[in-house]
Amino acid sequence: MTVESPSLIKHAVEHHSAASKKGLLERLFTYWFDGFVYNQIWEDPRVDMEALRLDSNSRIMTIASGGCNILNYLTAGPAAIHAVDLNQYHVHFTTLKFTALRCLPNHEAFFDFYGYANKRENVANYYKYIRENLPEATREYWETGGIGSAPRIHYFENNIYNYGAMGKFIGFVHRLCIWFAEHPREMLKVTDLDKRTALFNEKFSPFFDRWLVKTLGRMPFMFYSLGIPPQQFECMKRECNGQLNELCRDRIHRMALQFPIDDNYFAWQAFDRRYDTENRVAIPDYLKEENYAAVKTGLDKVTLDLISTTNFLKKQPDDSMNRFILLDSMDWMDAADITELWSEIARVGQPGSRVIFRTAAWDSPIEPSLPADLMARFHYYEEDSKRLFQQDRSAIYGGFHIYELKG
Repeated sequence: MTVESPSLIKHAVEHHSAASKKGLLERLFTYWFDGFVYNQIWEDPRVDMEALRLDSNSRIMTIASGGCNILNYLTAGPAAIHAVDLNQYHVHFTTLKFTALRCLPNHEAFFDFYGYANKRENVANYYKYIRENLPEATREYWETGGIGSAPRIHYFENNIYNYGAMGKFIGFVHRLCIWFAEHPREMLKVTDLDKRTALFNEKFSPFFDRWLVKTLGRMPFMFYSLGIPPQQFECMKRECNGQLNELCRDRIHRMALQFPIDDNYFAWQAFDRRYDTENRVAIPDYLKEENYAAVKTGLDKVTLDLISTTNFLKKQPDDSMNRFILLDSMDWMDAADITELWSEIARVGQPGSRVIFRTAAWDSPIEPSLPADLMARFHYYEEDSKRLFQQDRSAIYGGFHIYELKG
């Protein structure tokens, strides 16, 4: 696993010569992304599940990332979920999550681990219930750390949501907000929409106009901790005519004000790097007690592999799957890679298969990338894509797209 992951990321990201500026940035991202990035997934599973029309016949391929949505999809009772990822650290994180669900004695112990994620007994429970059931490579990852650092399993007594490149990036932005404006957690304390709007306009909207914030927003590597490679960064720049501060302000505005704050666990993570552990409303569905039994039982339907989406599909028989969740990976690919992947989806997918993905900007890259004969095999649900995009509580993407493989 350790040997394969960097080469998988390298193949996915590096499309230009190392001697070019684009190639240099791509290699910098490859280095940066070969680590623990996502402590949770940032795609709204409610939107996914409506777009996919999941049921007991659904056979799903998805990118694992933080592993949350794999478990969220199990609440719909699908036939099978095949999760893949390029990043070995995401595989270790997701493997730990699955094993904790299987082996911890009850829902409360599991909620302590991933709901609170900051209790001292989490480490004791790891050694008591989880450790011996992990693959050796995953156990080694969580029981080691950097030079002079405690084993990574101690992240779970210090709030796992402070860790990973994403968690650390959010923490950095919080420090800037405290310096220039207010701690973002203040947004969570205001349930009245008019008052929350006034708070945002008074304290946080001006933050995006600060010279330092605008300067940092023009630097591609600032977005690497969000898992945004150079090619995706360029899509974002084109979308906002280079005004990245305006784009970020718009998306945070949507997250903070377009959805009820007491239900939006993405906002809780963005503004305070935690879930709503008091009321347990703004939490992912897989953490809710009423879903615990179904999700735990459903784990038998899940596989997890360190492999690219395309190479995974090449190993599958014809007409064997019917749901494909590509996260934002289309923004990572050039036209040749997209064509290769969608050729495999057309082969492996059953008639009526649904494909979803998100993009940094609004436009879908599929139509300009696929040959006409391959494109003709898919139908794009443009209106449903627009409607569900507006319902995505994460609000960090520029577009959401639904395609269906024709009969």
